Amino acid sequence: MSSAAVATATSPLWFATRATGLTALVLLTVSVVLGILTSVRFARPAWPRFVTVGLHRNLSLLVITFTGLHVLTTVTDPYASIGVVSTVIPFSSSYRPIWLGLGAVAFDLLLAVLLTSLLRVRVGHRAWRVVHWAGYLCWPVALIHGLGTGTDGSARWVLAVTAACALAVAAAGTWRLAVGWPANAPLRAAAAAAALVVAIGTLTWLQAGPLRPGWARRAGTPATLLARSSGAVGASQQRSGQSVFPAAPFQIAIAGTVTVTPGPGSGDQTVIIDTTSGTAARLRVVVSGPAVQGGVEMTASQVSLGPLAAPGRYTGRLAGLDGTMMQAIVSGNGQRLALTIDLVQSASTVTGTLTAAPAPAGGPGGEGE
Repeated sequence: MSSAAVATATSPLWFATRATGLTALVLLTVSVVLGILTSVRFARPAWPRFVTVGLHRNLSLLVITFTGLHVLTTVTDPYASIGVVSTVIPFSSSYRPIWLGLGAVAFDLLLAVLLTSLLRVRVGHRAWRVVHWAGYLCWPVALIHGLGTGTDGSARWVLAVTAACALAVAAAGTWRLAVGWPANAPLRAAAAAAALVVAIGTLTWLQAGPLRPGWARRAGTPATLLARSSGAVGASQQRSGQSVFPAAPFQIAIAGTVTVTPGPGSGDQTVIIDTTSGTAARLRVVVSGPAVQGGVEMTASQVSLGPLAAPGRYTGRLAGLDGTMMQAIVSGNGQRLALTIDLVQSASTVTGTLTAAPAPAGGPGGEGE
């Protein structure tokens, strides 16, 4: 599901949610950097230590303010229907439960830091210090939350802001390890190694997850929302007078049915997957072959794609099949398209995403082959 699909399917609260979330992340980044400077007692004639401490405290309050606004706009946005409970109890939401749950963890850590700071005299310095240091975990958790649950996480400007935040914390952390804990070289080495492993793991996950097509489904977006977003895109395009069939490259949410019928030969089956993307497009995949446990072994296939008024505009066949993940080459209208079809089946229905990109001339598949 593309960010454009979400934007047309949601209310203006979506924009407020994303704006407050990104602002909170930037402010949290600056607060973390200032906290690191405070921990090493950084001071200069033109920048006394009390300035760093004061900025750190005030920015922390701003982080909590914008995070509160982020939570407020999230629970009032009717699109995903996220309840108040899910904002404080991690992993209790039906919408992208893991990634939204990480946001709840970050929010709880911020609340813990706020409450112990207000009650610092009563809880004692040691308890306050432990909670305050645990609060630094809020930054990486919030970063992963934004990348995992944000519906515009693959936008270049969002990635640029996120990368700038990561580089700022990495630079401050590197400086902290270089000048801090002078008598604890093994501890510094272990902390640096752990940070490097986390950074590499995050980049690997980002490439394999949010930046890959179909992340909305894999992240845990309910199938009803995927279908609703797809329909909203088509309706919006019709109202604006645009062509309802998108120009390649594109990625759209699809939903439809699966039908299994006897094949032409003994023991053969034909599986027909008929899907639409609202009023934008219709995709039909026909796979025939010997019946096997849990499906069919493909010996022949047909794929057609086009607007509802001309569903056979592009025709071709499957070039790869791995369960409900399919690749196809279709051609028509003087153009060849490479399709990636990522589906989830539930009984006789399917939902998922269709990604299309221009394909070079020649090669397997295509019309008439």
